[in-house]
Amino acid sequence: MSIKIYNTLTREKEEFIPLEKGKVKMYVCGPTVYNHIHIGNARPAIFFDTVRKYLEFRGYEVKYVQNFTDVDDRIIQAGVEMGKTAQEVSEMFINSYHENVGKLGVREADIHPRVTENMTEIIEFIKQLIEKGLAYESGGDVYFRTRQFSEYGKLSHQKVDELLEGVRIEVGEKKESPLDFALWKSSKPGEIFWESPWGAGRLVGT
Repeated sequence: MSIKIYNTLTREKEEFIPLEKGKVKMYVCGPTVYNHIHIGNARPAIFFDTVRKYLEFRGYEVKYVQNFTDVDDRIIQAGVEMGKTAQEVSEMFINSYHENVGKLGVREADIHPRVTENMTEIIEFIKQLIEKGLAYESGGDVYFRTRQFSEYGKLSHQKVDELLEGVRIEVGEKKESPLDFALWKSSKPGEIFWESPWGAGRLVGT
């Protein structure tokens, strides 16, 4: 019996056909580790772990990857409040995450990449977006140029102009358009940073 999955893009149930016969690769967005997890973090952990286990039950070899965003404004602020470095905060809450989802019966991912361990690749990717005109530097920050990406909103079936409602530019932001969003943020004194073509800074967490 075949597996059918709802395709958000086509809005239809479609037969699941892996790119490689008998093998499935899953990439799941993990938490930003600035605090202990809440029920909203637990839901995707349980759901996608269940999907993985079902695919394995159906005979597939599954490679499961879940990232940790381990540098972020909230992590830095938590460090200030706790008297710890951003690295110490993220390590503490990564350990807490493993402990808590483990109690829910969730298996660890095969690979848990961290933002801080892949900053060189992230900087190169942002450079490529700038070269293609899809991103731009502004005062040490880098923003994604939303209107230049013709397929933006395609998955959610929303037009760019429809997304503008309620969007505003925060104080201090240097965007071309309210819809543009930050990819790279220049660092403040005392903050963790990486050198880049746009100056000292870091990836913007989600």
